[in-house]
Amino acid sequence: MFGQLGNLANLMKSAKEIQANMTKLQSELADKRFEADSGGGAVRATVDGKGTLIDIRIEPSAANDVELLEDLVKAAVCAATTKSQESMKTEMANVTGGLDLSNFSQMLGGGQTPQP
Repeated sequence: MFGQLGNLANLMKSAKEIQANMTKLQSELADKRFEADSGGGAVRATVDGKGTLIDIRIEPSAANDVELLEDLVKAAVCAATTKSQESMKTEMANVTGGLDLSNFSQMLGGGQTPQP
Protein backbone atom coordinates (compact mmCIF):
# COMPACT_ATOMS: atom_id res chain seq x y z
CA MET A 1 0.00 0.00 0.00
CA PHE A 2 2.70 2.51 0.98
CA GLY A 3 4.83 1.45 -2.00
CA GLN A 4 2.25 2.95 -4.31
CA LEU A 5 2.46 6.27 -2.46
CA GLY A 6 6.19 6.31 -3.18
CA ASN A 7 5.48 5.79 -6.87
CA LEU A 8 2.98 8.64 -6.79
CA ALA A 9 5.53 10.90 -5.09
CA ASN A 10 8.11 10.03 -7.76
CA LEU A 11 5.56 10.70 -10.50
CA MET A 12 4.71 14.10 -9.01
CA LYS A 13 8.42 14.95 -8.73
CA SER A 14 8.96 13.98 -12.36
CA ALA A 15 5.96 16.05 -13.45
CA LYS A 16 7.33 19.10 -11.63
CA GLU A 17 10.74 18.62 -13.26
CA ILE A 18 9.15 18.33 -16.70
CA GLN A 19 7.08 21.45 -16.03
CA ALA A 20 10.20 23.41 -15.02
CA ASN A 21 12.06 22.16 -18.08
CA MET A 22 9.11 23.07 -20.34
CA THR A 23 9.10 26.61 -18.95
CA LYS A 24 12.83 26.90 -19.66
CA LEU A 25 12.30 25.45 -23.14
CA GLN A 26 9.60 28.03 -23.86
CA SER A 27 12.05 30.81 -23.14
CA GLU A 28 14.83 29.23 -25.19
CA LEU A 29 12.52 28.66 -28.15
CA ALA A 30 11.58 32.33 -28.25
CA ASP A 31 15.26 33.16 -28.85
CA LYS A 32 15.93 30.65 -31.65
CA ARG A 33 15.67 31.65 -35.31
CA PHE A 34 15.01 29.44 -38.33
CA GLU A 35 15.43 30.59 -41.91
CA ALA A 36 14.29 29.16 -45.20
CA ASP A 37 14.21 30.51 -48.69
CA SER A 38 12.38 29.81 -51.92
CA GLY A 39 12.87 30.70 -55.54
CA GLY A 40 16.62 30.27 -55.29
CA GLY A 41 16.83 32.84 -52.51
CA ALA A 42 14.36 35.31 -54.00
CA VAL A 43 12.32 35.11 -50.80
CA ARG A 44 13.76 34.40 -47.35
CA ALA A 45 11.59 33.91 -44.26
CA THR A 46 12.74 33.86 -40.64
CA VAL A 47 10.63 32.46 -37.81
CA ASP A 48 11.36 32.04 -34.13
CA GLY A 49 11.33 28.75 -32.27
CA LYS A 50 7.62 29.12 -31.61
CA GLY A 51 6.87 29.47 -35.33
CA THR A 52 6.16 33.19 -35.27
CA LEU A 53 7.21 35.01 -38.43
CA ILE A 54 10.03 37.41 -37.51
CA ASP A 55 11.26 38.66 -40.85
CA ILE A 56 10.71 38.30 -44.57
CA ARG A 57 13.12 39.46 -47.28
CA ILE A 58 12.15 39.73 -50.93
CA GLU A 59 14.52 40.36 -53.79
CA PRO A 60 13.15 43.23 -55.91
CA SER A 61 13.30 41.09 -59.05
CA ALA A 62 10.77 38.68 -57.49
CA ALA A 63 8.11 41.41 -57.41
CA ASN A 64 7.56 41.29 -61.17
CA ASP A 65 5.12 38.37 -60.96
CA VAL A 66 2.69 38.82 -58.07
CA GLU A 67 1.23 35.29 -58.22
CA LEU A 68 4.69 33.73 -58.24
CA LEU A 69 5.78 36.01 -55.40
CA GLU A 70 2.76 34.95 -53.32
CA ASP A 71 3.69 31.30 -53.83
CA LEU A 72 7.34 31.94 -52.99
CA VAL A 73 6.40 33.76 -49.76
CA LYS A 74 4.10 30.93 -48.67
CA ALA A 75 6.74 28.31 -49.48
CA ALA A 76 9.50 30.12 -47.58
CA VAL A 77 7.31 30.73 -44.51
CA CYS A 78 6.09 27.12 -44.54
CA ALA A 79 9.64 25.75 -44.78
CA ALA A 80 10.93 27.97 -41.97
CA THR A 81 7.95 27.06 -39.77
CA THR A 82 8.53 23.37 -40.43
CA LYS A 83 12.16 23.74 -39.34
CA SER A 84 10.98 25.47 -36.17
CA GLN A 85 8.43 22.77 -35.37
CA GLU A 86 10.91 19.95 -35.97
CA SER A 87 13.34 21.63 -33.59
CA MET A 88 10.57 22.01 -31.01
CA LYS A 89 9.69 18.31 -31.28
CA THR A 90 13.32 17.34 -30.81
CA GLU A 91 13.75 19.65 -27.83
CA MET A 92 10.51 18.43 -26.24
CA ALA A 93 11.61 14.82 -26.66
CA ASN A 94 14.84 15.70 -24.84
CA VAL A 95 12.93 17.41 -22.01
CA THR A 96 10.36 14.64 -21.59
CA GLY A 97 12.68 11.70 -22.09
CA GLY A 98 10.87 10.73 -25.28
CA LEU A 99 7.38 10.89 -23.74
CA ASP A 100 4.90 11.92 -26.43
CA LEU A 101 3.43 15.23 -25.32
CA SER A 102 2.57 16.46 -28.81
CA ASN A 103 -0.50 18.32 -27.52
CA PHE A 104 1.83 20.48 -25.43
CA SER A 105 3.13 22.16 -28.59
CA GLN A 106 0.01 24.31 -28.45
CA MET A 107 1.12 25.52 -25.02
CA LEU A 108 4.52 26.45 -26.43
CA GLY A 109 3.00 28.53 -29.16
CA GLY A 110 3.43 25.95 -31.91
CA GLY A 111 0.49 25.56 -34.16
CA GLN A 112 -0.06 23.71 -37.34
CA THR A 113 2.35 24.06 -40.19
CA PRO A 114 0.95 26.40 -42.83
CA GLN A 115 0.43 24.72 -46.18
CA PRO A 116 1.81 26.45 -49.28
